Amino acid sequence: MTLATLSDVLQPALKGGYAVAGLVTLGWEDMRAFVAAAEAEECPVILQAGPSCRAHTPLPVLGKMLRHLAEGAAVPVVAHLDHAYTFGECQAALDAGFTSLMFDGSRKPLAQNIDETAKIAEMAHGAGISCEGEIGFVGYADGERSAGTDPAEAAAFATQTGVDAMAVSVGNVHLQQDQSGGLHEDRIAAIQAVTDVPLVIHGGSGVPAAQRQRLARTTNICKFNIGTELRMAFGKALRDAVTSDPARFDRVQILQDTHEPMVKAARNVLRTMRG
Repeated sequence: MTLATLSDVLQPALKGGYAVAGLVTLGWEDMRAFVAAAEAEECPVILQAGPSCRAHTPLPVLGKMLRHLAEGAAVPVVAHLDHAYTFGECQAALDAGFTSLMFDGSRKPLAQNIDETAKIAEMAHGAGISCEGEIGFVGYADGERSAGTDPAEAAAFATQTGVDAMAVSVGNVHLQQDQSGGLHEDRIAAIQAVTDVPLVIHGGSGVPAAQRQRLARTTNICKFNIGTELRMAFGKALRDAVTSDPARFDRVQILQDTHEPMVKAARNVLRTMRG
């Protein structure tokens, strides 16, 4: 059994100068491909169930799927709840067997974010699992604008919440479809100077692969979340599978054809975390 908590995989990454990929999952096909990719690369992986995944599949089902994959895997696998907004949702994920809870209070005033995240962290630690929080706000491409993380606020957040990992806003945005952006390295250095909590980059698809690799090696960024990049790869693989034969209609056969392209895409992502 290689089911792991977030701390189980991030603390070695912090000491070893590399990062672990938080791969955004939407269903069985990508979950299975991501574990196969991690096994091929001989590295840990964090399988993340975000709001759109949870809207499609209930938490109790997701928990069983993720634990089933982890228990048969040859590498550590974290079952991670991504962007939960309520205590109740975090409690439900814990009950469903998740090993890591990410509570997102980043839209709330600092004091409220600290207070609510601390309660989630206490609940998680009481159950022997991990907690990630977010300070500053990571915006969305063509949507809400980011609010960069203030280093002093990050220091207070890390100390007062007791989180195991801290998501920061340092030039990253969600749902970016290219790598034309980049992270603000001066801000990362300022945050790192005031806390030794492992740092997390949401919206990692928009970060140039070379910068991911270098920052994994040289900073306390221990986790890059990758979603859009892999969703785009899945969309292409699915279109190719459907159009390869207009007479095909069996969804199992069609979805099977997405497996190898997704394993390849995920392996390419995992290699950028090694530093």
